[in-house]
Amino acid sequence: MKQIWQSDRVHEIKRVNARFLGIGAAIPDKVVTNLDLESMVDTSDEWIRSRTGITERRVVSDDSSTSDLGTEACLAAISSAGIDPEEIDLIIACTSSPDMIFPSTACMIQGKLGIPSCAAFDVMAVCTGFIYALSVADAMIRTDRYRKVLVVGADAFSKLIDWTDRNTCILFGDGAGAAVLEPSDDGGGILNSYLKADGSGWDQLYVPAGGTAMPASADTVQNKMHSVRMRGAEVFKFAVRAIPEACTEVLRGTGHSLDDVDFIIPHQANQRIITSAAKKLRFPIEKMPSNLDRFGNTSTASIPILLDEMWRSGALQSGQLLITVGFGSGLTWGANLIRWNGPKFVGGDIN
Repeated sequence: MKQIWQSDRVHEIKRVNARFLGIGAAIPDKVVTNLDLESMVDTSDEWIRSRTGITERRVVSDDSSTSDLGTEACLAAISSAGIDPEEIDLIIACTSSPDMIFPSTACMIQGKLGIPSCAAFDVMAVCTGFIYALSVADAMIRTDRYRKVLVVGADAFSKLIDWTDRNTCILFGDGAGAAVLEPSDDGGGILNSYLKADGSGWDQLYVPAGGTAMPASADTVQNKMHSVRMRGAEVFKFAVRAIPEACTEVLRGTGHSLDDVDFIIPHQANQRIITSAAKKLRFPIEKMPSNLDRFGNTSTASIPILLDEMWRSGALQSGQLLITVGFGSGLTWGANLIRWNGPKFVGGDIN
């Protein structure tokens, strides 16, 4: 415990962490099943389920955007926190499918929430985005300048997918998850974070066109260069390495071990990745929850959506030790170590 000597008295300063005050999610109504995909590309329900664990995914309507999903999740999180939107003094959004190149998705959400007086910016780490954003929010809260920070992960990958490419269209779904964070000095909240990146692997998962390297043109549209490209085998091998590393490193120096962890909450990309990582960690697979079968890979939204669902089911209990762990394009990966001291569930269902 840090101490300050002043006037011959010892004043103890408690470490302040960011704790979850509220949590929420937004899931589109439209369901696309594996059977639906059978009529669109050369695939089958059995093939998809056996290789990914996915049975269905949700897709936004044509007139809905990422910021619409994010706003809905933010409103749910603010409601569960029991605060007014005007109390938010910082919004951090993470997405890789923004409404537009600029302004930021955070500003778009801020405008829709009607709270123009707060700060707002984006963090872009693709599927690791929520991990990065939680770490940034925790650091901002520790400066004592921000008391209520809204973190939202939202993606509408259905707008970036080539629905004739069976390697990618089977994987992704749309959704958003959000959390309201506030200072806590009771020893709970975000205890530690571990963030890493390796830009040499950028071409394992990317969208080629639409930026300054390859501006939009008739040729880029005709050749479907604005859609997700993925080298699936390489991503799989990277993910199976990244999850154990991040889980191990986020515990380092904290006085905790994997034996102390109640749940590892992984990015929902592929069930085989989650199972392989659990085996490498020698961690019980039943303590690595998944909703991948119903929602697919919702990118940076997958972890907060799963957290929200666990909270609503009563699986999250005060005092539990959690690891949230993600990996994604960039390449990026990371983890947060959290002592859960979040809100008590007061009712309601995720649709």
